[in-house]
This record gives sequence, structure tokens and C-alpha cells, in this order.
Amino acid sequence: MSKIGIGIIGSGFMGRTYAETISRYCSRAKLRAVACGSRAGQLAQDYGVPLESSAEALIARDDVAAVFIATPHHLHAEQALAAAAAGKHILLEKPMACTVADCDAIIEACRSANAWCTIAFSQRTRQCNIKAKQLIDDGVIGRILQMQELSLVATGLAGLPKWQSDSENLGTLFGHAIHNFDRIRWFTGSEIRTVYAKCGSIEPGTRVEGTSMVLMSLTDGATAHLWESFQVPKPSFPRAQFGTWIIGERGLIDLDAYGELRVAMDGQWKVEATQAPIDWAGKGFLDPVRLESYTLQCQDFIDAIADRRPPAVTGWDGRQAVAAALACYESSRTGKEIVLPGENAK
Repeated sequence: MSKIGIGIIGSGFMGRTYAETISRYCSRAKLRAVACGSRAGQLAQDYGVPLESSAEALIARDDVAAVFIATPHHLHAEQALAAAAAGKHILLEKPMACTVADCDAIIEACRSANAWCTIAFSQRTRQCNIKAKQLIDDGVIGRILQMQELSLVATGLAGLPKWQSDSENLGTLFGHAIHNFDRIRWFTGSEIRTVYAKCGSIEPGTRVEGTSMVLMSLTDGATAHLWESFQVPKPSFPRAQFGTWIIGERGLIDLDAYGELRVAMDGQWKVEATQAPIDWAGKGFLDPVRLESYTLQCQDFIDAIADRRPPAVTGWDGRQAVAAALACYESSRTGKEIVLPGENAK
């Protein structure tokens, strides 16, 4: 079977991550070309593929069956719609787009083109998260009643790439904690029904919010809380970059996506899974521990194309996370609890 040709739009941190993952770990795919961004020329040279002059030129290539879009958020909709119009399958970095209407347009365009669209929710393919989801689905802790999501990072907004702090790309709740909204939906199997949020910045002169607290109710009656901040003094809190506490009817889950999964039953904690620390000082960017999640994500998408079945993460998943994040901004702006649209609350 011939390999599935991949084109990457975007040459930053995630564009290079996908180039490495496809080239090293995805046997059913082949990187064919890259385009866009100030580092695209170097990326093309490093991986021995052509540099295309534009996203449109890359999408037009006959040897590209699927497009990986890893550009700033505000470019996602235009590039994804162009790819769908050309009949290309799409792996789209999160967040899916900057409006719910654009998400819906991408979903419809892919449906019309008979093309798959997956969203890069890489937290779903971290080993501790996979194990936690398995335990929840197996009913080990019973129905989820309450959960708390932590997303606390000590970089400060100044530590982000400049484009991430541009107002057209919204803020860190949208760009980073979008993972947490997806984790809430994924772990519970329920939709987010209402949000009440306070979003702001504790650093003067910033153009976007960097700290948020969100209280949510879910369609199955559970409640969830999210504490998100990129403005935590170093070294931040332990186990808090992607930390989750879950109260179930029969037990508890204490989850650190980058460390350890513990489950409490009958009054005793038990370690159920661990992830080795990422070796940033040594292997760094290329550490297989870091790349494993992206590899599993990419392999699922490539297998979906080859095997003609839906990917594990769909455009609908991306759309729902965007709807929740935007509702938080509306809640913070108005001071009111926001009920998400009917399709979220079904």
C-alpha cells in the first residue's frame, strides 16, 4: 500500500513536532512538503522536502492527501476550508477556529468533501489520561459527580510566542485550556451545559487574559471547575500543568497527565499508571516520551484515512471545546452564567 502524503502548514513548534513524528514514527505516511512561517525554509531543509510558497500551493499538490495545519489560531478557518474544498483530509491544531460558526463551516465542508477532520487534542493520548479514561469507562469509580481541572503554568505571558498574546488569537484560556474543556467532555462523556467564569490578567499592560476560573454544570448533572493561569510565580504548583481531581460515586481519581495516576477505593490510594518525566535538559524536543502522544494522535488520523473509518477525535469535539471557551469569555464580560446553545445542552 502506498504511503499517505502529508503536507504541513506552519513551521513553528508544532509544525516541527509533526514533521518529526511523521518522519520518524508513522510508517503509513510520508511527509511531502511544508509551507508558511518564518522557519518553513529551515524545516523543509531539515526534513528533505520541498518548501511551498503558500498554503494554497501546498494544498494543490497531487501527492498531498492530508494537510496538518499548525498556524496561529486566527488562520485555522481559512486554511481548513481551503483544504476541505480541495478534498484533503485535515489534522487541525487546537483550538479548531476562533468562532463556533467557523467550526461549523469546517465540519460541513469536510462532510461535503467526504474528508476527515481531526483536532489535535493530544491530552487524549497521554498514557495516564488513557488509563484514567479506561477506569472511568469501566465504572471503577462509578458515575462522576464532581471534577476539578488545573492548568497552571509559570511562563508568564511574556514567555509565550508573540502571536499567542495577540488579541486576534484570544488568550490562554482559548489557546491552552481548550484541552481542559475537551478533557472534561471526554472523561465524563457529557456536554458542558453552563459556564460562569472570571477571566483577566494579573500582569499590567497585557493584551489578553492570562488567568481564569470557571465553574461548569454538565448535562448529566455533574459539576466541574477549571483553574487556568499562565501567570503563576515559578516554580508553579506540583502536578498542576494538567492536573485533575475527580469524585465518583464509589471512588476518587488524582491525575497528573505528566506524572502519576492514583485511584482511591475503600479509603486507600493506589498508583494505576505513571509517565516518565520528559527529558527537556537532555533529549528535549526529540524525547520519545514527549513525542509519544503526538505519535498516537497522528497514527490514529493516518489509520482513519487508510482504513476509511472516523478518527477518534472529530471536528465536533473541537467545536464543542471552542463553544465552551467562548462562553467563558462572554460570562466574564457580562458577569452572568451562560447557558451554551441547545446542541451543547442536548
